[in-house]
Amino acid sequence: MKKVFFLILSYFIYGRGFAQDNLFHSQGDLFHASLGTQGIMTSKDHVPFWMRSNQFGSIPLPGTSASFIGTARIDYDSTNRQLVDWGASVEARADLGSSSRVTLIEGYGKLRVSIFELKAGRVKEIMGLVDTSLSSGAFAISGNALGIPKVQISIPEYWNLPFGRKLFAIKGNFALGWLGEQKIQYPDSIPSAKTYFHQSSFYARLGRPDWRLKLYAGFNHQVFWGSEKKVFGKNYPFSDFKTFEYVVLGRTWVGSKIGNHLGSVDLRADYDFENIRIGLYRQNFYDEGALAKLANIADGLNGLCIENKATSEDGTSEDGFHWHKVLFEFFYSKNQAGYPDSKRTKSGDENYYNNYQYTKGWSYKGLGLGNPFITTSTSTRAGLPNDSTDFFNNNRVMAFYGGMEGSIGDYYFTAKASYSFNYGTFGTSQWGHSTGYTFSTPHFGLFKEVKQFSAYLEVKRALKNGWEAGAVAALDAGDLLYNSSGLILKLKKSF
Repeated sequence: MKKVFFLILSYFIYGRGFAQDNLFHSQGDLFHASLGTQGIMTSKDHVPFWMRSNQFGSIPLPGTSASFIGTARIDYDSTNRQLVDWGASVEARADLGSSSRVTLIEGYGKLRVSIFELKAGRVKEIMGLVDTSLSSGAFAISGNALGIPKVQISIPEYWNLPFGRKLFAIKGNFALGWLGEQKIQYPDSIPSAKTYFHQSSFYARLGRPDWRLKLYAGFNHQVFWGSEKKVFGKNYPFSDFKTFEYVVLGRTWVGSKIGNHLGSVDLRADYDFENIRIGLYRQNFYDEGALAKLANIADGLNGLCIENKATSEDGTSEDGFHWHKVLFEFFYSKNQAGYPDSKRTKSGDENYYNNYQYTKGWSYKGLGLGNPFITTSTSTRAGLPNDSTDFFNNNRVMAFYGGMEGSIGDYYFTAKASYSFNYGTFGTSQWGHSTGYTFSTPHFGLFKEVKQFSAYLEVKRALKNGWEAGAVAALDAGDLLYNSSGLILKLKKSF
């Protein structure tokens, strides 16, 4: 009876039955592992921007160093999909140089039951409808920092709704994570407050699988919160469960939301030609309340992705140059509903990634969780104006970015380049930060426009018996970051 039930359930969800003897499977040939070593040379005190940005926290030490990276994972069986499946992954990095450290880059287990997935641990992830391999960085979670440990239930792949002949499909997630101890700066200074992380998302696709045109839309919502009774004292009225309800639903208490809320509302369109696929996407940012009134609608991440569908399975070509993917992005965050003629909101300028309560804003272990064009005061040149209450000293940015993946013969390459105009924050502008119709006088100097160029090139080649060799070069030139350069030589063995 159980097998009959599983077969009926799987037919309803997938439109087909599973083999009766394969509800579970052996993971034998789905196990993959690798060991790699890197020799690294960078400027004495600075790792170039694209060598450290969007690396999921896997960042080399500055100066001369060596690293050793080991990975092991068990994948789902993609060739014979099962009703119940499981997997796991671990990646660790050891660095030796001016100092030594060991970092767990990724470590999780996952269980899939039908269309649902339960995952627990530290995960490499990017949130939103951006290109996941080349993007300059999604607004909320870009892969710039280590993953926040969490437990998550999700529909990870688009699931065709059981009506409309596969015209509509959805996916999404709901997660609870742990940030550890965070420093609070309001209403009183608290050196350590136990802090949690919530994340949810919902995305929908319009278009049948065989249609050339597909349209996508959705949102993601992230929150830092925790220790409210410690932070607000006896006047805080809610239980832990009620607090979580307010966090998830974004309800307000005494005029503001509980915790630090941030996310994006995304749109995307993909069109399949015979040999190429073109994707257009837009992320609209929200940090406070401006997007609900379209007051900061000028801000956003805009992308054009062109993918070569004729790419060979391993992405290389023996017949000379072969391009795989080209991406262009325009990132704009200057508006923030912070100009005197902007549509007014109670919260004032968005002040992206900074937060009145959390001293280090939208960061984890010192690194910004979102798009790396918004920079911290610890990563930029000394002497740039900075509001003392802001961890991110530069969140008003206009940036042009391009990326490319391709091959020349047996050599696979990834190239990135960006040119940005940077304006600090509204706290270091001529207008100052705002709340409603009230503007505060800037007291920390005026942040004049500074320009920044950064570039990155990685080349690698597969050798015999699972060996791979590669090199990475990167440089920074401009007035936002210190001028720097770097070179990495890589050797990896896959099993």
